[in-house]
Amino acid sequence: MTGALPRHVAIVMDGNGRWASRRRMPRVFGHEQGVEALVRTVRACAERGIEYLTVFAFSSENWKRPEEEVSGLMKLVLVAVSKHVQQLAEAGVRIHIVGDRSKVSDKVKASWDQAEAATRHNSRMVLSVAFNYGGRWDIVQACRRAMADGLGPDDLSEATLARYMALSHAPDPDLFIRTGGELRISNFLLWQAAYAELYFTDCLWPDFDAGQLDAALAAYAARERRFGDVKPATAPARTAEEV
Repeated sequence: MTGALPRHVAIVMDGNGRWASRRRMPRVFGHEQGVEALVRTVRACAERGIEYLTVFAFSSENWKRPEEEVSGLMKLVLVAVSKHVQQLAEAGVRIHIVGDRSKVSDKVKASWDQAEAATRHNSRMVLSVAFNYGGRWDIVQACRRAMADGLGPDDLSEATLARYMALSHAPDPDLFIRTGGELRISNFLLWQAAYAELYFTDCLWPDFDAGQLDAALAAYAARERRFGDVKPATAPARTAEEV
């Protein structure tokens, strides 16, 4: 890859269910293949020097899905931790789980603790998995934590509140990718993605690979990030008569 490289990439991993349905398979099978795509993407990001990767694994709205699918997703968390965490640890990846843990089972919480503990000393890349997460929930919980610490209205600033956000361990994402063809951010990283470059692809998540990642990185490298500023005007080329 040449050109600017994002320090932090965020991904909405969409399309698992549709991928499975097109193959006349249960939706959970699509989620299983989605885990494999995630592992491929983690490795590809690490190989390219991306420092932070944050993925949307389960939103706070996903509890509305059929009970069988939700149950399958919870079981998949346990399988994924057992199957992949040691490999990711050996690859230098540090894992953070971000989101509301109050609704998940003790077994799932224990698997998350295991994943975080097994990788806490790694520094090659930080993988944050957003599970039972919502951007609005994140802002509310940050405000509540700040208030619980005794902060008043005059104490709050953007920088202060950012320290209470669920992703306070990472810089704001530079590149926000959504697979699956939908053109929305779906309550993901509402605070953090304020100036992220958005990239949408029709690729369903289980089919996402290094080539798809490189296409997103190339699109990012071609963009001009101004953060509300304007690009300085360049002087017009001088004609032969002016020289």
